[in-house]
Amino acid sequence: MSEAAQVIEPVSAEDNPFIKQLIKVWRAQDTHGAWEGKADLDLIADYIVDKEARRALPIIGDPDPETIWRMELFFNAVCLLIERETKVMITPMLKMSHEGFGRMVLIGGRLIVVNKQLRDVHRYGFDNLGKLAEEGTKFVSSGVEMIRKFPEVANY
Repeated sequence: MSEAAQVIEPVSAEDNPFIKQLIKVWRAQDTHGAWEGKADLDLIADYIVDKEARRALPIIGDPDPETIWRMELFFNAVCLLIERETKVMITPMLKMSHEGFGRMVLIGGRLIVVNKQLRDVHRYGFDNLGKLAEEGTKFVSSGVEMIRKFPEVANY
């Protein structure tokens, strides 16, 4: 079979670099070893909120601290992958009202590399593992692209 005719197998969601980094971020939170026996995908299972589970949540609600923490760890994984790719230190900043509306920005130097408006944070989650991987990868790609477009601002 020629090289041009080879079919490239798609990477499964579990093997996605973003999912692997997210799991590492979660493992780093386990300072006392309480999750050592827990499977990797079980650590991040709370990110999966399918349509039926989302429908069961109230339309308006205040986000609980665990949901906010889970969202922060998601963006921490984004930061680490952007840093690894660009060698620019990325800092996450979250500003949110008690009602779950706000903004998450990821800053490199003096450059805002990711700017995400937040709403309905109490319903934060993804339909499946593939969507979680896709969304995380999208944020990483856009952050890297922004730094490459404005390197002098990111390295200021």
